[in-house]
Amino acid sequence: MERDTVVKEVVEALKIFSRDIRTQIDEMGSQLRAEIQDTANQLRAEIQDTANQLRAEMQDTANQLRAEMQQFRAEVNERFDRLEQKFAGLRVELTETQETVHFLASKTIQHEKKLHHLAK
Repeated sequence: MERDTVVKEVVEALKIFSRDIRTQIDEMGSQLRAEIQDTANQLRAEIQDTANQLRAEMQDTANQLRAEMQQFRAEVNERFDRLEQKFAGLRVELTETQETVHFLASKTIQHEKKLHHLAK
């Protein structure tokens, strides 16, 4: 009987030890889950910060490109305006030259008629 009592006590001690081990394992599992969750939250926060930084950099780059495009457009428009002014001046000179040629041609014809008339 003593042997049965010792075996029962050993079995009971093993059950208690087993419960303690399970409790410790459960606690360690809970701690591990909490640490994993904290790490996941930190990673999410870092990813969000990185995404925000990238968005800000992209917006800065876009703003800079817009400014450069506006400056380029202004320069191109200014150059076209100068070309238009030059062409307008050339048109005026061409028109005046054409008028002068017409005037000289008509005078030449008049002089030729007079010369022709005087030659007869």
